[in-house]
Amino acid sequence: MAALITDLALILICAGVMTLIFKKLKQPLVLGYIVAGFLASPNMPYMPSVSDLEGVHLWSDIGVIFLLFALGLEFSFKKIMKMGSAPIIAAITIITSMMAVGFFTGKAFGWSQMDSIFLGGMLAMSSTTIIFKAFEDMGLRQQRFASLVLSVLIIEDILAIVLMVMLSTLAVSQQFQGIQMATSILKLVFFLVLWFVVGIYMIPLFLKKVKPLMSNETMLIVALGLCFGMVVLASSVGFSPAFGAFIMGSILAETVEAEHIEHLVAPVKDLFGAIFFVSVGMMVDVALIGHYIVPILCIIIAIMIGQTVFSTGGFLLAGQPLKTAMQCSFSLTQIGEFAFILATLGTSLSVTSDFLYPIVVAVSVFTTFTTPYMIRLAEPAYNLVDRHVPKRWKRLLDHYAGGEPNVIGQENHWKAYLSQIAKIVLIFGVLSIAILTLMYQFAEPIFEGLLPAPWNDLCMAALTLLFVSPFVRALMMKKNHSQKFQMLWNSNRANRAPLIAVQTLRITLGIALVAYVVGHTLHWGGALGILVVAAIIIFIISSRSLKQQSIQLEKTFTENLNLRERQADARSTRLKFEGRLMERDVHLSDFTIPIGVPWAGDSLAKLNLGRRFGVHIVSVVRGNHRINIPSGSTAILPGDRLQVIGSDKALSAFGQALEEQARQYSSEDIVKTEMKLRRLVIGFDSPFRGKTIQDSGIRQDFHCLVVGMEKEDSERLVSPNVQTPFHVGDVLWIVGEEEDLTRLEKASSNSEK
Repeated sequence: MAALITDLALILICAGVMTLIFKKLKQPLVLGYIVAGFLASPNMPYMPSVSDLEGVHLWSDIGVIFLLFALGLEFSFKKIMKMGSAPIIAAITIITSMMAVGFFTGKAFGWSQMDSIFLGGMLAMSSTTIIFKAFEDMGLRQQRFASLVLSVLIIEDILAIVLMVMLSTLAVSQQFQGIQMATSILKLVFFLVLWFVVGIYMIPLFLKKVKPLMSNETMLIVALGLCFGMVVLASSVGFSPAFGAFIMGSILAETVEAEHIEHLVAPVKDLFGAIFFVSVGMMVDVALIGHYIVPILCIIIAIMIGQTVFSTGGFLLAGQPLKTAMQCSFSLTQIGEFAFILATLGTSLSVTSDFLYPIVVAVSVFTTFTTPYMIRLAEPAYNLVDRHVPKRWKRLLDHYAGGEPNVIGQENHWKAYLSQIAKIVLIFGVLSIAILTLMYQFAEPIFEGLLPAPWNDLCMAALTLLFVSPFVRALMMKKNHSQKFQMLWNSNRANRAPLIAVQTLRITLGIALVAYVVGHTLHWGGALGILVVAAIIIFIISSRSLKQQSIQLEKTFTENLNLRERQADARSTRLKFEGRLMERDVHLSDFTIPIGVPWAGDSLAKLNLGRRFGVHIVSVVRGNHRINIPSGSTAILPGDRLQVIGSDKALSAFGQALEEQARQYSSEDIVKTEMKLRRLVIGFDSPFRGKTIQDSGIRQDFHCLVVGMEKEDSERLVSPNVQTPFHVGDVLWIVGEEEDLTRLEKASSNSEK
C-alpha cells in the first residue's frame, strides 16, 4: 500500500480520537488536531509515525487553500468596505507595532540584523486560519468583535504580500528599493481590481446560464474548479496560492449561490483543514524546544504583551469601544502560517540563521494552544481594567468611540466627488490596461502569423480599439455631469477651475491610452499620429453606441454585485438596523436551522426565544422568500436562515442551544420514529368489530393508518373505505411507529381476553 495512504489513515485516526476527547472536554478542536499531529509525527518515538512528510505538507497546503476559500465566502470585500476605515487603521497599527517588537526582541538576543527583521515580519501577522477555526469551534463567529477581527486579518493577509515582497527585496539587495516596492504595491492593486471587477461581471452571468444544469455535485466541482483556477493564476503572477483562493471566495461571496457553495465546500474544507492543523503539530520537536527554550519563552511573552497592548491601542485608535478593542486584541495573540512562509523564504534565500525556523514553529504551536484561552480571558481582563480606569478616561474613550456627526458642506462634496472619480479612473484604467496587455501578449502574435504587413498592424489596432473604447469612454466621460459635479460647479465659481482640471486629466489619460495603441501598433507619429488620435477621441466621446455600451456594462456589473441582496429582498422590504441599537453589544446576526433540530416545526410563540435567551427573530429567510417581523404563529423549518438581534452574550447562548438541539437529534431518534407495517386480524371480541375506519379511532387515538384490508371471504387486498365496517376475520394492514402499533395490538388483544 502507498505510504501516503497509510499516513492519511494514521492522521485521520489520531485526529478522530483527539477530537472526540477534546469535544468531551469542551475544548476547541484545533487543539486536538495539533496534539494528534504531535502524536503522529516522527518526533514521537512511542507511536506509529508518518513516513511521507512531503505528501502531508502538500495536503496541508491544500487545507490552507480551502480554509481561505471558505473565509472569502464568509467575508467579502463588499462587507469590509461597509465596515469603513476601522479595520485598515487597526491592521496598519498592529503590523508596524509588532514588527518593531519582533525586531527589538531579536536584537536583545544579539541576533543579526536580518534575523531580527524577519522575526519582526513573522510576529506582525496573526493566523487567519487558527482564529477562524477557534471562533467557529467556540461559537463566536456571530459576535460583533469577531467580524472586526476577521476583517483585520483579511487586510493583514493582503498587506502580508507587500511585506513579503519588501523582505525579499531587502534580502537580495540588503537595502530597501523604493521603486521595486512601489511597483509591487501597484501590481497588487492592479490585480485585485482586475480580478474583482472581471469576476463580479463574468461569474454570476456564467452561473446564471448553467443553473439548469447544476446539481450539488456539479456546483461543487465548478466552485472548486474556479477556486483552484484562481490559485494557479495568482501563483503565476507572483502571489501566494492561498491569496488566490481567498480572492475567488470573495468574488463568489457576492453571488446568489454563495451560501449553497459554502455548504457544499464545508466537508472538504473540514477534511483538508484538519490535515493542515495536524501538520502543524508534526513540526513540534521537543529536543529543539529544549535547546532554545529561553528565546521561545521570551518571544511568546513579547507576542502576548505586544498584541494585547498595541492591538488594543490600534482598535481604540480606529474608534472602537474599550471592550471591543480588548476582545479583538486578545484574539490576535498568535502567529501562524504566514510566519512559516517567511521562515521558509529566509532559509531559501540564505539570509536567516538555521535556528529561526524551529523557534518560530514552537512559538506558533504554543500560541495556537493559548488562543482559545486568551479569547476567553478577554472579558475578565476588560472587567478588571474597567474597574481601575479613571472615569475621565472612560468618558474620553466613549466620546472618541462614538465619533462626531458628519457636517455636510463643500468640503464633503469635494471629498465625495473626488472619491467617485478616483474609483472610476482606477477601475476603468485597470480594465483598459488589462485589455491592452492581453491583446499584445496573445492576439498580436496571431495576427503577425496570419496577415502580411501592414494589414496585420491595421487589424490589430482596429480590434484593440474596438475592445478598449467603451472603457476609455467611461474613463473620460463618466460622472462628468453628476449631481455632485453640478452642485460644486454652481455653488462657487472658485470650484470651476479645479473641476475643469480634473476633467482635463481624465481626458488626457484616455488620449494617452489611444495614443499608445496608435504608436505601438501602427507606428504612426508626428502630425499624422496626432490627427488619428484626435479623430478617435472625438469619435469615442461623441458615439452614442459606445455610451450605451458603457452604461450597459456598468449596469450588469452593479446588478451582479447587488443580486444576492436583491434576491433575498424580492418579496419584502429589507430591514435595516443602523447605529449601536441602544447598546454597543446589541447587533444582528444570522443563524441557520440545521436539518433534524427538534425545534423545527414549532412556532415562535411556542419557542419563546425572547424570554429564554434574550434574543428576537426579526427576519426569517426561507429560500428566496423573506418574512420580516414574523408573528408568533410563524413556524421555524429546517434550512431557514434566521436574522436574530441581541447582545453578544444572548446570541452566543442561543447559538449554543441551537447546536445542542442539533446534537440531541441522533440516529436513535430516527430508528425510534421509523414507520412499520403490521397485520391486525379482527377477532370476535375486538373493540373495532362493527366500526368503520372513521369511528374506530385507529388514526385519532393510536396515530396509525389503515392502508389495506383483506375481507374474510376474499384473499384480495383492497383499498380501505372509511365508511366500510370491520367484520370478524377481516385482516387490516396498518402503518405506524413501533410504539403506536404495539399500543394498538395490546388494546385489541386485551379486549379479546
